Amino acid sequence: MIKKLLAATCLGAVAMATPATAQDLTVGFMATLTGPAAGLGVHMRDGFLLGVEHAGGNLGGLETEVIVVDDELKPDLAVERANELIERDEIDIFAGVVFSNVMMAVFRPVTEAEIFLVSGNAGPSPIAGRRCSPYFFSISWQNDQNHEVMGAWAEAQGYERVFLMAPNYQAGRDSLTGFQRHFTGEVVDEVYTQLGQLDFSAELARIAAARPDAVFTFMPGGMGVSLVRQFDQAGLKDSVVFLSAFTVDGTTLPATQAAALGLYSASQWTMDLDNAANTRFVEDFVATYDYLPSLYASQGYDAAMLIDSAIRAVGGDLSDKDALRAAFQAADFDSVRGDFAFNTNGFPIQDFYVTQAVQRDDGAIVMQSIDVAFEDFGDAYAADCRL
Repeated sequence: MIKKLLAATCLGAVAMATPATAQDLTVGFMATLTGPAAGLGVHMRDGFLLGVEHAGGNLGGLETEVIVVDDELKPDLAVERANELIERDEIDIFAGVVFSNVMMAVFRPVTEAEIFLVSGNAGPSPIAGRRCSPYFFSISWQNDQNHEVMGAWAEAQGYERVFLMAPNYQAGRDSLTGFQRHFTGEVVDEVYTQLGQLDFSAELARIAAARPDAVFTFMPGGMGVSLVRQFDQAGLKDSVVFLSAFTVDGTTLPATQAAALGLYSASQWTMDLDNAANTRFVEDFVATYDYLPSLYASQGYDAAMLIDSAIRAVGGDLSDKDALRAAFQAADFDSVRGDFAFNTNGFPIQDFYVTQAVQRDDGAIVMQSIDVAFEDFGDAYAADCRL
């Protein structure tokens, strides 16, 4: 079982397991763990803690304490809790963060304190370019990239008219920018919804009236569950191709079930990737948590593996920031996605896949890779980073 874990919640600090008596490494792990989007944070947290377990409970060979905090998808609260981690708990590494509005809020206080921030998910464009930091590394992707996959796929499939929809915050704006970077057809409508919106009847009516070849959307967590169900109930699956990113995935499939079958998404990871690290991760994740991992879980796991590799490379010396940064940049670990390297701005260079919701022989509905969209793909903002 996972050990050395503390959880800080709105009710105060709650010990979930016995903390180390002599802690040499303290990791502050922030995720959205309550509300409709909690599934994303739970997957990422569980993946991270499995990574700690696979490292023997001691990241980089150091006695390790992980303090998990819930940002509740509230940027102001996230800043408050990040400052508590920095000042009160004196963390050595900050990891996690699901949503980009939270990342934009905590990025400066963490990096300006010269604490390494390892993003397990959020990758907003501003910090990939001119606002990049030597203390930031993303284990996931830059926000635009999975959406670029769908734009390139729509272009390759010959879709001429596409309806775009995303929530109105940084990641939502990045998503539609990313899609349009490779799609040259007609955008029949571009709709921004409220973050957290669950009723899409008005938007679905607009889609039906526009009669596009395809709809592309980014609706994470509970938003995605509601949209997929309502899209199916509206009878649009037979006439409009559903393209998405972070909408149809391992966190939403348990709730959407058959309504999601046949719908497309994009990812840098799927459970069927054939490498030893991924096989071990998937098998042990299911054995430990009794549910199937999502891409968020895979990113949490890789975040722990990256931290472990970097600290081991410097012999556990956390005081030499330059050496530790070089060790992070080297990315000398076995990623569950196979080939993995960092660009100059701390974002990954990696492969991306077109995925589809399918039903396995055992009845489980999962995301399966059906095509490689990009190989060794870096983000569009790295050239603006001055590092």
